This record gives sequence, C-alpha cells and structure tokens, in this order.
Amino acid sequence: MSTLDGATEWRRLSELYGRISDDELLDLARKKSELTDVAQEALASEMSQRRLKLEPEPRVIPAPMPEPEPGSAYYEDRRLVEITTVWSLADALRVQQLLDGAGIPFFMGLEKATSVDLVTSNFANGVGVSIMNIGLPWARQVLQNYFPKDEPEREREEEIKELSVHCPKCRSTDIIFDELIGQTPTTEQDSPLQYEWTCGSCGHKWTDDGIVGDG
Repeated sequence: MSTLDGATEWRRLSELYGRISDDELLDLARKKSELTDVAQEALASEMSQRRLKLEPEPRVIPAPMPEPEPGSAYYEDRRLVEITTVWSLADALRVQQLLDGAGIPFFMGLEKATSVDLVTSNFANGVGVSIMNIGLPWARQVLQNYFPKDEPEREREEEIKELSVHCPKCRSTDIIFDELIGQTPTTEQDSPLQYEWTCGSCGHKWTDDGIVGDG
C-alpha cells in the first residue's frame, strides 16, 4: 500500500471508528490481531482520544477435579497423593515441565491448580504437588533427577526419605519400573494392581503395590 493510499485508509477508518460506540471500540481492541496495521493505528488513536483502556480478561480458573468417593470402583487408582512440595515459582515450573513431558496430570496447592499460572497459594509457604495414585511409579522416576533450587534443606531431606525407591535386595536406587500387572479393580473385593520393578544394579525383579518396602 502506498503512502497516499495508507493515509486515505487511515482517514476512512478514523471516521468509521469515530462513529461507533465505546463498547464497539473495546470489542475491536480485543480482536486487534485480526486488524491491519493501519486499522490498529486508527483504533489506538480513537481510543486514546476517548481515554478508553482495554482491561485484561478475567482469568478463568477451572474447577478442581473432584476426588473419587471412597469405596468406588476407581478410588485407589484416582486417589490423589502428594509427591513433592515446591517453594518457588521456578521450582514449580520445573516440576510442571517434567510431569507434562511424561504426560502425568498434576494438581498444585489446596486449589488443585492444573497449571502453575493458576496457582493462588503462596510458594514461600510451600505448595504441595499431587498426582493420581496410579501414576506414582512414573512420577517417581521422572522426579528422581529433580533437584529443587529453593527448597529448605530440612524439607528436602524428608522428601528424599519419602520418595526414595530402592531395591529390597541390594538397596540400590537404580531401579526401573517395568509394567503394571493385573486389571484395574472394579469392586472392593478385586485384587489391586501390582507394579513390576527391576534393579538396574543387581538385576533383581519384584512386584509390589507401588510402595517399595525394606523387604
């Protein structure tokens, strides 16, 4: 578009925008990316003259996923368990990146936020990160290489004790989650799923309910 054509278009749009209401101008401003550069300039000029300011859209926080009722068919699989606590935005983003990369849904804080940008809790007080119980073996593997930068030392020591998974034979933490054995229980009488593990150090294989003891 030539300079002359651009000036003509700017005047045309300025006259057009000058005739529409404030609400219509604000609606156009919300679709600013769809307008041409000339139209954006004319719109900005008109809004400036009227001293209109586009307020940010209110953030919509999705309702947290309700936990299953105790005794329901999938209660044990979907029961939320806390896997770690984050003490800063940077650590929260790191945990989100690791869990998202592994395809593991998570919930942060008492508000059960499904994304860091939806967390309203104060990270300085510690924000719990929970997942569904069925994803625990994968989450343990994903987080075994996670080293928080802002976690209090005492909390870190306790977390290592809680999340440390080791071989019941040689005590090595170099373990590999192999597979789930069985079918998802549908009644309280059905056997729970079992987890099969292999020790990367000694080759020992074992199964358990997802919590490795001192066996």
